Amino acid sequence: MSEVTDSREGDGADRQWIPREREESLCPCKSRLSYARCCLPFHQGKAKPETAEQLMRSRYSAYFFRLIDYLVETTHPDTRAPGLRQELGKVIHHANWSYLTILGVSQGGKEDKRGKVEFVAEYFVDDEPYELHEVSRFRRFKGAWKYLDGKA
Repeated sequence: MSEVTDSREGDGADRQWIPREREESLCPCKSRLSYARCCLPFHQGKAKPETAEQLMRSRYSAYFFRLIDYLVETTHPDTRAPGLRQELGKVIHHANWSYLTILGVSQGGKEDKRGKVEFVAEYFVDDEPYELHEVSRFRRFKGAWKYLDGKA
C-alpha cells in the first residue's frame, strides 16, 4: 500500500509526513479517537480494517484528506472502474467533507465475508451544503475488506 501523501493541487510536492496537529486531532470519521489511533494506520498501510464499518470510516477520512490512492486500493476489483484514479483526481478537490453519521451496520464483522453500512456524509461544494445518504456494500477480497458499491 502506498504512503500517505498530501495531494493538494498546485503545491507540486508530495509529502510523506503527516503534520503532528493532524495526528493528534480527532479523526474525521467521528470515531472519537485521534486520527493517529484511528484511520491513519489504515491510510499508511500499517494496519487493515477488521470490519466493514472501519473500512467505511477510513474511506470517509480518505475523502476528507483527499487520499486518492487509498480510495482506489480499497475499492473491490470487481467494481473498480478502469479510470477511477483519474476521475477522483478531477473531482476530489471540489467537495469539503464536514460530518459523518453512521445510521446502521449489517454484518461486516471480523468473521463475515460481506457487510453493509448505511451512513450520511455531509459536505460543501462552493459553500453550498449537501448530504450523501448511502447504503454501502462491502466484500472481502483476499482477506481484506473492500468497498463494493453503494446505493444513494
